[in-house]
Amino acid sequence: MAQRDYVSRGKAPQKKKPDNKKRGKSQVKSTPTAAFPIVRLAIVVILLIGFAVFLWSIKDNASSEVDTEVVRPVAPTQEALPELPKEEWEYIRTLPGYEVEVDVAEQEKSDKRYLMQCASFRTRAQAEEMKAKIAFQGLEALIRHSSGSNGEWFRVILGPFESKRDAEKAKHSLRKVNIATCQIWFWNL
Repeated sequence: MAQRDYVSRGKAPQKKKPDNKKRGKSQVKSTPTAAFPIVRLAIVVILLIGFAVFLWSIKDNASSEVDTEVVRPVAPTQEALPELPKEEWEYIRTLPGYEVEVDVAEQEKSDKRYLMQCASFRTRAQAEEMKAKIAFQGLEALIRHSSGSNGEWFRVILGPFESKRDAEKAKHSLRKVNIATCQIWFWNL
């Protein structure tokens, strides 16, 4: 592809100025555009003078009335308010006589105990770090070492809990510090 010269492309060809010395006569002509700024200036001056005359003519036409303060009517002093009616509420007399009885079934104690596993790591250092995070929440975690067909693991567990409700309560307190990987299982260690 051929290279293009974009820089010189946009320039218009320059015309040579006529040399007045060669012709012998001065070629300066007065054009109507030379008188145009003088006409503009004259129009602006005339408009300014007209505006000044207009302002001078209306200065004496201003009304001399001054706004007076609005007098507000004064409310009558010490007008007697009507007496409040005596209200009698029946529930004040009848409420102490009522007693509500609620049958609440006691929670059955389960013979099963629960544990909560929050993480499992390949290294003991990572497990210790998770145990420290859990300890800052006021819970005590244990690290259990387990080895299997897929290598050694260090499990971070909490428990035993007497009820699943206790385990759920601990799980929710750990969610507040972004430990959301905990799972609740039956204690089988």
